[in-house]
Amino acid sequence: MSGVWVFKNNGVIRLVENPGDSCQGSSSRKEVLVHLPSDEVITSYAVLERKLFSLGWERYYDDPDLLQFHKRSTVHLISLPKDFNKLKSRHMFDIVVKNRNEFEVRDV
Repeated sequence: MSGVWVFKNNGVIRLVENPGDSCQGSSSRKEVLVHLPSDEVITSYAVLERKLFSLGWERYYDDPDLLQFHKRSTVHLISLPKDFNKLKSRHMFDIVVKNRNEFEVRDV
């Protein structure tokens, strides 16, 4: 059994179980990252970078194979694949957790 942890704005966390086997790698469900204040779907790293910069995140250039962001006031680091098309739900949820009330992952 597998699933995804869903974090709500009020701090409630719940596990949503996946109906299929997560090892198959094929899922009919597609998810998108949404910037809540503007209700804008994040369609590229350029859009995401602008949103993160406005929240105090900075580019971190330690690993050439990853796109990374660091927030000086925290120990948080967001690591993403260089190719936006390889962005998975686990990456999106990492952004959501580290930026509460700013982003949300939605099913399309």
